[in-house]
Amino acid sequence: MWASIGPFVVGCPPPPNLRHVARPGSGSARRRAGSGSARRRAAPAARRRAAPAARRRAAPARFAGVFTRPTLRRESRLFVIGSALFAAGSGGVLVLPAATSNLLYFVGSWFFTAAATVQLLLTHRPPAATRVDRYDWWSAAVQWAGTLAFNVSTGFALVAGLTASEERNLVWRPDAVGSVCFLVSSALAVVATTDTDALWDPHARNWRSTWLNMLGSLAFGASAVGAHIDPAGETLAPRLADLGTFVGAVCFLVAALWMRPADPPEPHRT
Repeated sequence: MWASIGPFVVGCPPPPNLRHVARPGSGSARRRAGSGSARRRAAPAARRRAAPAARRRAAPARFAGVFTRPTLRRESRLFVIGSALFAAGSGGVLVLPAATSNLLYFVGSWFFTAAATVQLLLTHRPPAATRVDRYDWWSAAVQWAGTLAFNVSTGFALVAGLTASEERNLVWRPDAVGSVCFLVSSALAVVATTDTDALWDPHARNWRSTWLNMLGSLAFGASAVGAHIDPAGETLAPRLADLGTFVGAVCFLVAALWMRPADPPEPHRT
């Protein structure tokens, strides 16, 4: 090491002002020896910084997985979120601005559509499906169409400055269509629940969830009647509209929580 100093002979001590360069265990040597551990400490930090980017890249794949790998659990969770948003929008009508409630309805309607899409994908059956399977599929298909009508209704409800005619045609009419679709879907689901052993999954329907969905659909229907807009732009029964939406959303929420995925198959016993 001393040879690197230049004119000094190997083995001779360097001048005091240069001894820190060659002294074993000096500060600079310790820093050089610790550079590897510093790099090792920096590696987890770099991985932590890269983790959010990796999660952002993986998010679209997880979202697509909801539809490419549909499950009853995902269907239930989406219905729970959509129902909770509708309940919050209608339950907070006295304290929330109208624009906030309408935004909650709009976001919730898309969770309903996502859940209905998962349900429709799960209930897709070949032509040789049983009678209850066909009723189950039509129930999911009609419900899916109803959620699209709610997308339109809640979307136009966010637009400010609509005339009375526009509100009636763009907000109330799609809402009424969606409510009728939910009622028809619930009636078909009641038929599908009469023989769950013949369904594609016996746990896809149960009487508690089916009848709670029927009650929720009836409440949504009452809400649509109360939300009717006359030619003067007046709402028929605003309190009935809000109450019906809240009761219906709570019924859908509890029904979705009662849904459960299929039990894993029992191990074969010999």
